[in-house]
Amino acid sequence: MSRILATVPLGFLLLLAAAPVAADEVIFLNGDRLTGKVVSAGGGKLVIKTDAAGEVTIDLAKVKTFSTDAPVQVKVGDKPPVTTPVTAGPDGQVQIAPGGTAPPQTLPISQVAAIYPFPPEWKGSLALNGLLTRGNSETEQLGFRFGIGKRWEDDRFTAGAEYTYGRQRDPDTDEQSTSVDYGAIFAKWDHFFTQKFYGYLSAKAERDGVAELEYRFTPSVGVGYQWFEGPTFNLSTEVGLAYVYEKFEHQNANDFLGPRLAYHVDWTPVSPLKLYHNLEYLPSFQDFSGDFLLNLDAGLRVTVWKSFFTDFRFEYRYDSTPASGRKKDDTRFVLGVGWEF
Repeated sequence: MSRILATVPLGFLLLLAAAPVAADEVIFLNGDRLTGKVVSAGGGKLVIKTDAAGEVTIDLAKVKTFSTDAPVQVKVGDKPPVTTPVTAGPDGQVQIAPGGTAPPQTLPISQVAAIYPFPPEWKGSLALNGLLTRGNSETEQLGFRFGIGKRWEDDRFTAGAEYTYGRQRDPDTDEQSTSVDYGAIFAKWDHFFTQKFYGYLSAKAERDGVAELEYRFTPSVGVGYQWFEGPTFNLSTEVGLAYVYEKFEHQNANDFLGPRLAYHVDWTPVSPLKLYHNLEYLPSFQDFSGDFLLNLDAGLRVTVWKSFFTDFRFEYRYDSTPASGRKKDDTRFVLGVGWEF
């Protein structure tokens, strides 16, 4: 337990150290700079949303160059808009890369007719994992994991579900027993008060037949800070208040109120590979060290073809007050394949 916890800050710091600083930037003719998120452009004006001043409207005639950390929809003259990242160029110009076989091209800022914000889209993934053995051991296991989310300008919604069931046969007695029987659903809503600071509401329900957990329900409310948000690196930390209500087999229900501390980080160092890590700590106000839950997972996802991927994940769950006769911790190594949409 202590060794696992000791590795968490180290991995966190290594990912943080490798993270790029993601932000759109406008450079003015007088040398001043403004960072934030480019919202739109049109009629000779550019709108950028900043942490300090909110949305700021800028006269493009006063802009030396500008850049975006993610692709945007750019309309040039009377042509249809193209999806392209924008990078800084020489004075009075930017560079765009419309895609295809054409190389990046330099574009005078005066020819940028409009920049359109992308409409929010639902994004998600579905992954399957399984295990089948025959011979000296007979094991069957099948599971799935589903996630979906949507990001608006000031709001973000995520939800998901997972379930894994497995059986194994004792070669001596020929009796079958359940080796895995775990399921969970969750939903979370974030509202951004600024570009980085947000409040959240979340709820999670779990069941674990092997751990004799009939159900556990955990609603939570709190605040978070989105340190980085972009196509290749995301990092957020959260602190809040959580209520845990759980019922084990042959035992009375147990509940407690306490803080919730969590963080999420994912990094795409190269396009086919994505690394991710999540940590959630839920202690009781009455006994921080004696009554708490710890949820940790880390993994890597490799895109193998188009939207199809393979996923290797390490999961660690710790319950300091488990059912009578059951262990406090559960560790799983999961290999699966899935589809991202």
